[in-house]
Amino acid sequence: MNETIFALSSGQPPAAIGVIRISGPDALAAVEALAGKLPLPRRASLRTLRAGTTHLDRALVLIFPGPATATGEDLAELHLHGGRAVVRGVEAALAEMPGLRNAEAGEFTRRALANGRIDLTEAEGLADLLAAETEAQRRAALRAAEGGVRQRIEGWATRTLQLSAAVEALLDHADEDDVEESGMLDRVRDGSRALAEEIEAVLAEPGVERLRDGIRVVLAGPPNAGKSTLLNALAEREAAIVSPLAGTTRDRIEAPVMRDGMAFLLTDTAGLHDAPSDMVEEIGIARAQEALDHADLILWLDDAPPPIPGPVHILVHPRADEIGREAIPAGRLGVSARTGAGIAALWQDIAARAQLLLPAGDAIPLNRRQRDLAALASVALRSAEAGVDPLLVAEDLRHALRAFDRITGAADVEAMLDTLFGRFCIGK
Repeated sequence: MNETIFALSSGQPPAAIGVIRISGPDALAAVEALAGKLPLPRRASLRTLRAGTTHLDRALVLIFPGPATATGEDLAELHLHGGRAVVRGVEAALAEMPGLRNAEAGEFTRRALANGRIDLTEAEGLADLLAAETEAQRRAALRAAEGGVRQRIEGWATRTLQLSAAVEALLDHADEDDVEESGMLDRVRDGSRALAEEIEAVLAEPGVERLRDGIRVVLAGPPNAGKSTLLNALAEREAAIVSPLAGTTRDRIEAPVMRDGMAFLLTDTAGLHDAPSDMVEEIGIARAQEALDHADLILWLDDAPPPIPGPVHILVHPRADEIGREAIPAGRLGVSARTGAGIAALWQDIAARAQLLLPAGDAIPLNRRQRDLAALASVALRSAEAGVDPLLVAEDLRHALRAFDRITGAADVEAMLDTLFGRFCIGK
């Protein structure tokens, strides 16, 4: 990590301002080569940028000597006029300097992680914050990016360390008269049980994935039930082909929707029946069943009982405007995608049920990786709770601490970093 990196950290030109960030051991020297005398740290100063005799721009220059910076190393920002030619010219001048190169996606944040400025949970929160499209996503991601998950994990780790210290004391001084072995071991077991229960309560809460990826709402029913028409009405756009011919939908059609601060993924499926006409329809039905298996909410569009195993969340009486379908069966919600009747009520029902599947507004939800590791820690603590040999209890507590370290990035994370930082933009 001895190279100095640079990248455009603002929006793509043309724009009013183009901000180029430079980070690394040669960052301040690079700015000095372009701007002459360096400004005082953390104070914006107007400078003329030159590459040799070429006048590049008049820009605001800021320098941030490390290690108390966003990346933990010397950092600088050039606030340029945001035209394409200006930005390209400054980038070209930086690229010609020895030891400088263009940053890769997420490399600034990766350096912040490597230099201890943030931990892995904060980096994951920042990735979610950059991708946030709803207010709920923004709030949850911001809490993680600002250290909410880290603080929770550190609290669990601190309590586990205290239990571990008690066991180590027991092992070191068990032969001394002032150490009461059974009572101390009982206290460690009780503490392990209490901590495991707390972790399991957090694991029982909804994870962050439903906030980030959206509630999966699958429309299902027999052929020609009106699924595609209803999908278009719910999405308020022509997302699916509508035809009076049965079997028009052969594959899953997905339409992401943002509504009332929540993300939904609506999925239209092939009509379900027992006699597919060809191999393509058979594959479509299999994919429909797969979508149903992973659904958070299912809209069943038929008056006959659903043949789908498991709960069907909302029973819909479609085409309620057609002659002969005006009477709505008990327990079903009548809708007309053509006239819009019942659509608002259906959305209210979907939203009410979706709220139960999402984290509470003030929650700090864990992602799948964090939940899996927290579950490993809980298993280790449960083992410690049942332990009778202090040596084995101490080993169980070490396993729990190891899982906490992996959550925050203190251990064993290199394999997933490329995937994580690949979600970032170049200048982040």
